[in-house]
Amino acid sequence: MTAVQPAPTDTALKETLEDYTLRFAPRSYRKWGTGVVATSALGGIAYLADFAIGANIGISYGTGNALWGILVFAVVIFLTGLPLAYYAARYNIDLDLITRGSGFGYYGSVVTNVIFATFTFIFFALEGSIMAQGLELGLNIPLPIGYAVSTIMVIPLVIYGMKALAKLQVWTTPLWLVLMVLPFVYLVISNPDSVGEFFAYGGQDGADGKGVNVGSVMLAAGVCLSLIAQIAEQIDYLRFMPPKTPENSRRWWTAVLLAGPGWVIFGALKQVVGLFLAVYLIANVVDGSSIANEPVHQFLEIYENFMPGWLAMTLAVILVVISQIKINVTNAYSGSLAWTNSYTRLTKTYPGRMVFVLFNLAIALILMEANMFDFLNSILGFYANCGIAWIAVVASDIVFNKYILKLSPKVPEFRRGMLYNINPVGFGSMAASAILSILVFFGAFGSAIKPYSPIVALVLALVLPPILAVATKGKYYLRRTDDGIDLPMFDEHGNPSDELVMCHVSGMEFERPDMIASNVPGPNGEKQYISSLSLSTDKTGEHILPPQ
Repeated sequence: MTAVQPAPTDTALKETLEDYTLRFAPRSYRKWGTGVVATSALGGIAYLADFAIGANIGISYGTGNALWGILVFAVVIFLTGLPLAYYAARYNIDLDLITRGSGFGYYGSVVTNVIFATFTFIFFALEGSIMAQGLELGLNIPLPIGYAVSTIMVIPLVIYGMKALAKLQVWTTPLWLVLMVLPFVYLVISNPDSVGEFFAYGGQDGADGKGVNVGSVMLAAGVCLSLIAQIAEQIDYLRFMPPKTPENSRRWWTAVLLAGPGWVIFGALKQVVGLFLAVYLIANVVDGSSIANEPVHQFLEIYENFMPGWLAMTLAVILVVISQIKINVTNAYSGSLAWTNSYTRLTKTYPGRMVFVLFNLAIALILMEANMFDFLNSILGFYANCGIAWIAVVASDIVFNKYILKLSPKVPEFRRGMLYNINPVGFGSMAASAILSILVFFGAFGSAIKPYSPIVALVLALVLPPILAVATKGKYYLRRTDDGIDLPMFDEHGNPSDELVMCHVSGMEFERPDMIASNVPGPNGEKQYISSLSLSTDKTGEHILPPQ
């Protein structure tokens, strides 16, 4: 008989039990109420990048085009994010695990992890740049040193998982809300003319701010849609939702809607406020156009109107630091999970999540030092095509292939051995959507269609999955339909079961949805079981059940 593979090291096992990097989050760990989970998830959207994005698209395309672009962005992100958020909260798995069983396959979803990891270091760099601007303004710290400070200070906070992040987000949210809302309310009340200036602003070309050009609207929406992968970070919290029961159903749904796709409501409002503050600076502050897209200056200039300069500077720097910490601990945490998932699946080795925390932060620091802030629109516009292709394909598979065509299994499967390595339905749809929309973005099909690359990505990502599912008859979704365990997967309310099963490799008990029968029998020929964690690091493949 083949020798049993050794269990993961104590460090890796402890990390994985805290983060649930490679598997679903068990009920025994999910002790938070719906309100705490929702607040923690929404705390992650405290970033100031929305203010910079709103200012940038408004300065480039004018208020009218920017507002319509923000509306397009909000509608698309809410509709595509809803099915993903529901699956994460209902089945307690992150977006990578959802993606595996939604048309991509066990290894096919690795490419989407790379897309998501890219999202985290791009936006970490953006937030780090904003914080460095605040440190330079308030403490005279040179930008290159500020970039390093904003990166290094996050590391101690990211060592810990959901328990530490939940406390951080809940404690800092009230102060952040007050500091962010205060200048906007002050301006509207004390300077009502600023509202008229805002709607009349025509952008760099000086056109009437109320005039709308479809091409400019799509370009603005494309920049905003780079945030579509934010739903994956929301899901990194939503997977810890408590079981849905008749008693908590209303609270459960409220939390899922607000903290899932509902994040975009707050994001869109921040973009509008960022544009509003930028227009005020351009119209009322000397050399305001040179600082209008920098959030720290937006808040400082307004604070100085109704409080002493020293206090205004202090509060502006505090706001920037709190915002940067709140989002960048999430960026670093989620990015490290994405890299770890990919690396472990490809190499069957778990190196420890901290390795990829440092890797992700190193890439972000390089982007900051390269002054990515000056090329923000171009970077985000390009990235949006990849993000849309991934998120919209998964949403399409859930809505059309699982619920309407019933060609994709309704219950998401993520365990190795139960899935094919690659499913052409999702993987092929995403590849075609991303590649064609990127070609459009770079003008390969002419300048007339160039602004519409996000629409090309979205339409292809929604239409191709049902077409390919019908063409393949859905046969590449499940390698097996029986996981070899004679226990129900769900309780009477449809929640994942908390029945415990012993993993013969690690010697630990795991909850039923995390387990699968091992192909290696026991000493007396009895059936043995293995956890998804141990199975993901099985280099021999001897524990994988044969296909059915």
